[in-house]
Amino acid sequence: MKILIIGKTGQLGSALLKDALALGHDVLAPSKQDLDILNDDSFLNAMMHYKPEVVINTAAFHNVPLCEVEPIKAFQSNCIAVKKMAEISHEFDAWFVSFSTDYVFSGEKQIPYIESDTPGPLQMYGLSKLAGEYGALSYNKSIIIRTCGLYGIQGATSKGGNFADNRIKDSKQNARIEISNDQTISPTYAGDLSKAVLQLIAHPSKESGIYHLVNEGYCTWYEFTKEIFKILDIAIELVPVDRKGKTGTMRRPLFSALENKNAIRLGIILPNWKEGLNQYLKAKYIEI
Repeated sequence: MKILIIGKTGQLGSALLKDALALGHDVLAPSKQDLDILNDDSFLNAMMHYKPEVVINTAAFHNVPLCEVEPIKAFQSNCIAVKKMAEISHEFDAWFVSFSTDYVFSGEKQIPYIESDTPGPLQMYGLSKLAGEYGALSYNKSIIIRTCGLYGIQGATSKGGNFADNRIKDSKQNARIEISNDQTISPTYAGDLSKAVLQLIAHPSKESGIYHLVNEGYCTWYEFTKEIFKILDIAIELVPVDRKGKTGTMRRPLFSALENKNAIRLGIILPNWKEGLNQYLKAKYIEI
């Protein structure tokens, strides 16, 4: 399969590139200099040159607090660019896959959200991603994948690493760490997500629409951190705190775990979050 991967240096894009090549796919993964999602012409040129069967876009503006102060940039990357890429992909009869977030939900539900649940974003990031969903899905052969609490080998450069990496760094500099215990999420290892995405795009029964793809189960960030330190045998005082989902005036959903209902129907099953975390830590931190 001919696949165009956008965002190859990110924690998901790098995993997709590695896994797609391992499966024998014909992959084009241009740098940001060669394909900037904010430049319609550069994307169009890539489509004309390569003529992929599937476009996978992992590029986004996903620094949540920064989206609040730079909403125009957030909407340019997360909505306008996504819609335009879906439109151009449609013109070339290619599938278009882009990623969204658990932050499209309000967090008022107390069981995991499924794809058909009504969105209600609380902050600019979630709003921009939701707008991007609507834009992309106005074209046939478009797939939106919502995921949650993503972490991967590459780390997230815009966030100075991912959550797991940053907590490990904290443990080396502090004897006591306070961690949010008010947000319940489905932390997802990019290595597991990548494999599930490639299963989905190769599935003969895939359809346009929304798919949730997260590691099974859910926990709070405090519980996630506790599991990290347990696996790595890090002895430190870990203190749960309730911030009521707020960072300054910005609100985050208190419960945003996702259920992979549509993927499960296709037989696509992701491991439990503890298994995903264990695999990640083994790959990055534990010498075997």
